[in-house]
Amino acid sequence: MRIYFERSGGMMGKPVTATVDTKSLPSDEATAWREMVLESSFFALPETLKAASSESRDQFQYKVVVEVEEVSHTVETTDGAAPDSLRPLLRRLTIATRNPSTAAFPQ
Repeated sequence: MRIYFERSGGMMGKPVTATVDTKSLPSDEATAWREMVLESSFFALPETLKAASSESRDQFQYKVVVEVEEVSHTVETTDGAAPDSLRPLLRRLTIATRNPSTAAFPQ
């Protein structure tokens, strides 16, 4: 599984990215990423999630692409529109942008 993540917007407006390739991780960490994607129901989410009300300019925008074998799915959302099921994955990916070596789950 490969996960590409991009976050933009917010107060500073500086985009950040991270890529997680579970093939390069120890098996327990790779399993943790796969479980997080499954628990988010990622492949059942629509490609675009927008909030019903007007959004603040300072919200983050997220783009997540998950590739599993021959299947790829993209979800684009904002802070206000992200479903609760997706929030843990967005948080973990945001941490991964700060330091690529933290993409792995802590022991």
